[in-house]
Amino acid sequence: LPKLEQIRRVNTFANNVRYVLDIDNYGVPDYWADAKEFLYNGGDCEDYAITKLFSLRWLGFPPDSVRLVVLQDTNLRVPHAVLAVYLHGKTYILDNQTQQVVRDTQIVHYVPVYAINENHWWLYTPPPS
Repeated sequence: LPKLEQIRRVNTFANNVRYVLDIDNYGVPDYWADAKEFLYNGGDCEDYAITKLFSLRWLGFPPDSVRLVVLQDTNLRVPHAVLAVYLHGKTYILDNQTQQVVRDTQIVHYVPVYAINENHWWLYTPPPS
């Protein structure tokens, strides 16, 4: 399948897994599950992003084309995690809160805090005021 269709299908597949808070799943406030744990137990936002990242890596996406992004949702005023995928000079966001894969430019209520992949980490700083 074309790369963008692979991205869409991975997003849809993972988003069909049951959402469960870490405290209910593992008895701790925050736990980053691997893909096997997530598929078996369900999980929360970073677990979706981790599973999507590994799924795309297994499909042959290069390491530098995927980043797990931890951000602040300014609408809900809570931290959240999504997967950012870089393809053909564009950034696509895979989010467990929507079935649609959207461009980063379409989202205005997320403020990135940091991002990671298997090779790097990035710290985002606010623009100067």
